[in-house]
Amino acid sequence: MTGSPPFGVYVHVPFCRFRCDYCAFATYTDRDHLMERYAEACAVEVSRARTDEGIPPATSVFFGGGTPSRLPADLLVGILDGVPRLSGAEVTVECNPEDVTAERLAAYRAGGVTRVSLGVQSTAPHVLAGLGRRHGSDQALEAAVMVADAGFDSWNMDLIMGGAGETDADWERSLTDVLSLAKPPPHVSAYALTVEPGTPLAAAPARHPDDDVQADRYAVADRMLADAGLAWEEISNWARPGHRCRHNNLYWDQGEYRGIGSAAHSHRAGRRWWNVRTPDRYLAAVDRGGSAMAAEEVLTDEQRRFEALALALRTPSGVPAAALPDGPDLEGLIELRGTRAVLTLRGRLLANAVTTRLMPGESAQRSTPSGDERPVAAGTIPPYVRS
Repeated sequence: MTGSPPFGVYVHVPFCRFRCDYCAFATYTDRDHLMERYAEACAVEVSRARTDEGIPPATSVFFGGGTPSRLPADLLVGILDGVPRLSGAEVTVECNPEDVTAERLAAYRAGGVTRVSLGVQSTAPHVLAGLGRRHGSDQALEAAVMVADAGFDSWNMDLIMGGAGETDADWERSLTDVLSLAKPPPHVSAYALTVEPGTPLAAAPARHPDDDVQADRYAVADRMLADAGLAWEEISNWARPGHRCRHNNLYWDQGEYRGIGSAAHSHRAGRRWWNVRTPDRYLAAVDRGGSAMAAEEVLTDEQRRFEALALALRTPSGVPAAALPDGPDLEGLIELRGTRAVLTLRGRLLANAVTTRLMPGESAQRSTPSGDERPVAAGTIPPYVRS
């Protein structure tokens, strides 16, 4: 892939068996009967993007959701078959532990999938129950063994800190369980539980996470993952050398990508657009022969500069030191590495506050979306940046 600018394709799979209590993504538990038509529609959208937009071969493809592993493997691979991609392209599929079988993993490998993202979240049964997860801790660890044994060189496990009933010991145990596998994951994501409006978690204040507790657990995760040889690559992601998620790095580098499927977002040349949210509306739009786009925004040069800085700030590459003001209010939040300002551990915990101090030039004006088809506001990470 030498000399080819990175280009990503994101495929949104909106089907789930159950909806987790904290989830605010565009996912549905009652639309499984649409799976075959949905896969066909995604293939049609890919074909039209190739013909009408001339999308370049992808350097990375990411199937996210929802639960991509809910989709029969042959349907998922059928979508992938139509995606133009370079030799050696990274292809990631998000999987729930309960969906992992040797047969499914073999079908993925044969179909061109190179990477699996396993949603574990915790290995403490009571924490999983509090998150609304249905798999057991043993099932999650068994799935991890199957992924490693299937021959995937790069793969990751997702964890979530701050679930109801979770203790410090529970969190350390989850990290230990993951890192103590005979073939541990070369990439681990550790996210702080967030309360999204309209979710069952939002309606249960007693289950809301404590910010100070989450900060302490983040520090524990950073230490334990670093001790295991996984380096910080983005605020919530750590990886061994050579195992960074290329697709996520494309987002953090403000790269271009084409979203396929309902609610999927795309970005090319400073233009961002997003598809209609529900699979029913998406199918209707594709069947009509028209675009599934719900709306779009074109970022100004100033917005693009701000977004580039905000995304880079989340990574060890940091931002030019001149992009942040001098002053005592940033003391302990950033450190200088040559001409770059990089977040310290404490700075990562307060990244949003540091982001507000960025100076890309003139004050960046951010567009304000309306309706339920919300774009990504300039300066935030794009949607579906998982692992």
